[in-house]
Amino acid sequence: MTQEMESIVMDHMGEEFNISVETLGKLVDVPKGFDTLHELGGVQGLAKALKTDLKQGLPAIETDLEIARVKKFSNNVLPPPPHQPLWSIVLDAMSDHILILLMVASVVSIVLGAVPYTSHDPKTGWIDGVAILVAVIIVVTITSINDFKNQARFRELNEKTNDKQVKAIRGGEQCQVSIFDVRVGDIVTLDTGDIICADGVFVEGHALKADESSITGESDPIKKGHPEDKVDPFLISGSLVIEGMGNMLVTAVGVHSFNGKTMMSLRVASEDTPLQKKLATLASRIGYFGMAAAILLLLIAIPKYFIEKKVKDEDINSDAASDIVSLVVCAITIVVVAVPEGLPLAVTMALAYGMMKMFKENNLVRNLASCETMGSATTICSDKTGTLTQNVMTVVTGTVCGNFPEVNESLKSKIPQHVAQILTDGIAINSNAYEGVSSKGKLEFIGSKTEVALLNFSKVLGSDYNEVRKRLEIKEMYPFSSARKRMNVLVKHTPTESRLYTKGASEIVLGLCDRYFDQNGNVIPLDASAKKYFEDQIMAFASDALRTIGIAYSEVKEGTEVKDAPENGSIFIGIVGIKDPLRPEVPDAVATCQKAGITVRMVTGDNIITARNIAKNCGILTEGGLVMEGPEFRKLSQSEMDAILPKLQVLARSSPTDKQLLVGRLKDLGEVVAVTGDGTNDGPALKLANVGFSMGISGTEVAIAASDVVLLDDNFASIVRAVLWGRNIYDAICKFLQFQLTVNVVAVTIAFFGTITYQESRDVEGRGPGSPLTAVQLLWVNLIMDTLAALALATEPPTPELLNRPPNGKNAPLISRSMWKNIIGHSAFQLAVLFTILYQGHNIFNHFIPESIERKQIDSDISLASSSSTSIDGDGKIIPEGSVHHYTLLFNTFVFMQLFNEINSRVLGSGTNPFKNFFNNPIFIVVMIFTLGVQILFVTFGSSATSTDSLYILEWVACIVVGAFSLPWGLFLRKIPIKEPVYKNEPPTVSEAIYTPPSTNIEMEGAHQNETAPVKLSKDYPTSAESTPNEEASPLVSRTSSVGAGDSTTPIPHNNVNKPTQVGRGWQIVRQTHKKLVVINALKEFNKDGETNLVDVVRGPQRGSISLPAPSNYANLNI
Repeated sequence: MTQEMESIVMDHMGEEFNISVETLGKLVDVPKGFDTLHELGGVQGLAKALKTDLKQGLPAIETDLEIARVKKFSNNVLPPPPHQPLWSIVLDAMSDHILILLMVASVVSIVLGAVPYTSHDPKTGWIDGVAILVAVIIVVTITSINDFKNQARFRELNEKTNDKQVKAIRGGEQCQVSIFDVRVGDIVTLDTGDIICADGVFVEGHALKADESSITGESDPIKKGHPEDKVDPFLISGSLVIEGMGNMLVTAVGVHSFNGKTMMSLRVASEDTPLQKKLATLASRIGYFGMAAAILLLLIAIPKYFIEKKVKDEDINSDAASDIVSLVVCAITIVVVAVPEGLPLAVTMALAYGMMKMFKENNLVRNLASCETMGSATTICSDKTGTLTQNVMTVVTGTVCGNFPEVNESLKSKIPQHVAQILTDGIAINSNAYEGVSSKGKLEFIGSKTEVALLNFSKVLGSDYNEVRKRLEIKEMYPFSSARKRMNVLVKHTPTESRLYTKGASEIVLGLCDRYFDQNGNVIPLDASAKKYFEDQIMAFASDALRTIGIAYSEVKEGTEVKDAPENGSIFIGIVGIKDPLRPEVPDAVATCQKAGITVRMVTGDNIITARNIAKNCGILTEGGLVMEGPEFRKLSQSEMDAILPKLQVLARSSPTDKQLLVGRLKDLGEVVAVTGDGTNDGPALKLANVGFSMGISGTEVAIAASDVVLLDDNFASIVRAVLWGRNIYDAICKFLQFQLTVNVVAVTIAFFGTITYQESRDVEGRGPGSPLTAVQLLWVNLIMDTLAALALATEPPTPELLNRPPNGKNAPLISRSMWKNIIGHSAFQLAVLFTILYQGHNIFNHFIPESIERKQIDSDISLASSSSTSIDGDGKIIPEGSVHHYTLLFNTFVFMQLFNEINSRVLGSGTNPFKNFFNNPIFIVVMIFTLGVQILFVTFGSSATSTDSLYILEWVACIVVGAFSLPWGLFLRKIPIKEPVYKNEPPTVSEAIYTPPSTNIEMEGAHQNETAPVKLSKDYPTSAESTPNEEASPLVSRTSSVGAGDSTTPIPHNNVNKPTQVGRGWQIVRQTHKKLVVINALKEFNKDGETNLVDVVRGPQRGSISLPAPSNYANLNI
C-alpha cells in the first residue's frame, strides 16, 4: 500500500460513512442524478464521501474500513432464490392425487382390519394398511431426497456460472477481482464488450459508449463522460459497453444496484427442458392407460365378487367392505405403478450428473437444454484463436526496417532507435493489456493475447509500456472492431502536432499507407514494388500459419478535428508475425467429430492463407472442402449459398455478421448447429445457434451471457466432450425408458389378470380378493424402477463408442424401433415366466423344498389346504395354490428379472456385452447391491407387513437362475436385426449439378513440393522507389496461377508467384439458378508424396471469367 493510500485509510478509520444507500441509488435516476451528484460535490466529492481515491482505488488489503463498507453498502451478490426445503418437497410429492387415494384407502383398510366383527384378527388386521402407508412414505422420502440433492447441485453450478473476473484498481495497481467482491467505492475498469457489473459514475476514459436499450428503451448508444462536459456520467448495471474504455466509481452493488433490483423483481421458476416436457407428456399418456386398466379392473372384479358370493350362497357380511377396499387398493396401486413418474426424474438426474461431470471437464453449462441438444449436433462452427490454437501468442518474426527471422535481445541493435521507439509507442498506446497478478498468482500481462504478445515483443526492444502510457497524452481512441479490423489512438506529440497510431490486420493497415521506413530508418514513398514486397511477406508469414499484425502512424496537425484524423497517407512501420501453436489434442478431436458424423467448420477473422493452413493442419479442411472469404460469402444468393454450404469448411476474414449468416442458413437446411464465440459481436450468432459455446478465458461478458455453455479452458477438445455427454444423457434416458416401460407392462398385466383370475371371496390363508402382487410389493417395485433405476442408469459414464455413430436425429422418436423390440421381447419373456409361476408354480417349486422338512409342518400345510386346490406329491410336500408362499415365489422371481434386465438395459442397439465398463459406474453397483439386500430382507423378514413368506435356499437359487435368463434372452433380442429409419433433414437437392473430374494432364510448378511451403521472396528489403509498370497486383492475386483451357486466366492460389498453369477442364459447376451457373475453381495441389488433394477455393479478388470449351452453353461464365 502506498503512503497516500495509508493516509486515506488512517484518515477514515473509525469514521462513519456520511452518505446513505438511498442517496447513492438516486444517482442513476437521470436527470435527478445530476442534481444529486452536484449536491455531493461532483465526482471528487462523491469519492470523498465513499472514502476512496479516484487514482488509487480501494486498498488492496482488508481493513476495518472495508469491513464497515461491506456492512453498510452490502456486497455485489444477489441472495439466491429461496430454495425449497426437504419437508416442502416431501409435501409436494405426497400431494399427488393418486398417492392421496392410496393413502386414504390404506387408512380405511386399517380401520376395517381393526374391527373385531370381521374375519380379520384385530391384532393383525391393521398390518396391511400400515404397511402400505409406510411403503408410500419410504418411496416419497427417497424420491424427495433425490430431488433435494439435485436442487443443491444446480444451485452450486449457478453460483459458478455467475462468478466472473472484473478489472479493478486497488492499492494503485490494476488487478482482477471476482464480480462478487466488487464494492461501493471501487474503481472498476471497463472495456468494449463488458457488461457493467454495478452502478457507477464515469471517472475517466475515452470514447465510452453504453447500450442501455434494455433498460431505458433508448436504441442509440449513450455516450458517457464527465458531468462538467454536460455528458451523461452515470453507468447503469446490466448495460453493455459497446465502444471505448474507461474507469468508473462504483456507487451501488448487489440488491441496491439498478440491475439487482430488476433481477430480484423478475425472478421466476426455471422451466423444464424440451426432453423433460416430452417425457412428462409421455408419462401422463401412459398414466391414462394405467388408469383405464384400474377402472376396467374394478368394473370386472367388483361385480364378479358379488356374483361369486351369490353363486356360493355366501352372506355379504362385514368382510365385504374390507374385500372391496382391497380391490380398490389394488386398482390404485396399478395406477401408481403404471404412471412412470421416474421419467422426468431420470432426466433431471441425468442432467444434474452430466452437468457436474461436464464442469469437471471444463464445460460450464448455463442452459440445461443444451446438454440434450449437443447429442444431436451435426455441425460445429469454431473460432480459431484460443479454441483450435493454444492462445499462447508470441511474436516470432517480422519486417521492420528489414526482416528479422527471430526475436531476441540482439534485435534492439538491428532496428534504428527512433523507429523502435515509434514502434513500441504504437504498441503500448494501442493496447488495453496490462501487467498484473493473474488468477494463478503470477505477475504477467493480462488482456487480449495478441496485445500481450506485442507488449512482450516491445519489452524485448527495451520499452516500458507503463512509461509510454504515462508519457503520451491520449486525445481520442478508435477501438478495434470486426468491421474495421484495426484500432487507432490519437496522442499529443508536440504542442503543434499529434500522432495517430494504427494497429490491425496487416493488409488493411498496409492499404492505408503511402510511405514506409527503409533499412536505415528513413521515410520513403511506398511504391508498387515495395508494396508487393510487404504483401509477399504477409503471404509468407500466413503460409507458416502466423497471424500478421501491421503497425503504422500518421502525423496530425494541431487544430485538426479529431474525427477527421487521417488514416490514409500513414507511414508503415512494419509487420510482425505472431505464432499461436495448434493445440496438440485438436487434430484428434476434429477427427473424432468427423467420425461421429459432425462437420467441423472454422470461422475466423484471419486471412485466407493463414486460415487454410491452420485448417489443414488440424484436419478441418478435407478433400473437396471449400475455403471462402467472409465478404464473398455474404454476397452469395440464398440458392448459391445452399449449394456450397455442404462443402464449406473454412470461412476466413469473416465478421460476426458472416458467422450469424452462416449459422442461420445451416439451421434452415436442417442442421443442428453448435457455435463458438468470444467477442461482443458474436452474441447474435451464439443466441441463434442451437448450442452456443463462449470462451471462459478470452470471452467477453456479452458472449458468455449469450451462450449456453462456457468453455472454461477455451479448448475445442472440450466441445467434443460436451458432444459425448450430450449423447450419453440421451442414451441414459433411453436406457431408463426401455427398462421402466418393460416393468410397467409386466407389473400391470400380472396385477390385472392375477386379480381377475385368482379372485375368490377368501383365499387359503383367509385373505380377501386382490392382486398376487400386493400393494406393498408393487410399491417396492415402483421404488426399484423409478428412483433407484433412474439413479443407476442416469449416472452411466460415457464411452468413446458413442462417437462412432451419427448424431441423434432431432426429429427421431423417443422410443426407437430397437427399443420397442427390447420392451416387447422382454415383456413377453417375463410374462411367460410369471404366468407359468402364477398358474403352475405351486407344482414346479415343490421340487425345491428340502427333504428334511418336518412332517409336522407338512401335516399343518395339508390341513390348511384341505379346503382348496393343492399339490401334494408322494412325500407329502406341498405349496398351496394361491398361498403367500406361492405368491412370494412369484414376487421374488419378478424382482430378480427386473434386476438382471436392469443390467441388460445398459446396452442400447445391438451391443453384445452388458457388463462392459460395469465397474466404471460405482453408483450402479451400489444400487444393485442395495436392491438385492433389501429384497432379501423384504422376503425373509417382511412376513405379514409385506405379505411374504421366507423361502428355502433352493427356492432362492431357482428365482435367481430364472431371473438371470434375462441376460441371454437380452442378447438374443439384440441380435435380431432391425432397420432404424434415418431421421435427418437433408439439405435441398442441388438441381442440374455437374461435376467434371480434373484432367490428369497437369503441369504446375511446385508439384511434389510441400503445399505449405513459404513464398519465394527477394532477399533484399526495398530501399528505393523502384517501380515496374503494371506491377501493382494485390497480395492475393500475386500468389495465383490460372486454371482452365486455352487462354483462360482465372487465378487460383498457388505456392509460387505469378506462374500460369494449364489444368485442363478441372472445374466444377455447383448449381444452376435462373440460368446462372456458379463455377467453383478446383485447386489442384500436391504434397511431397505426389498425392493429389482436391480443395475448392472461392476467393474475392479472383472473381473473373473463365472460358470453357464444352459444353458450348456454359462458355464465358462470370464467377
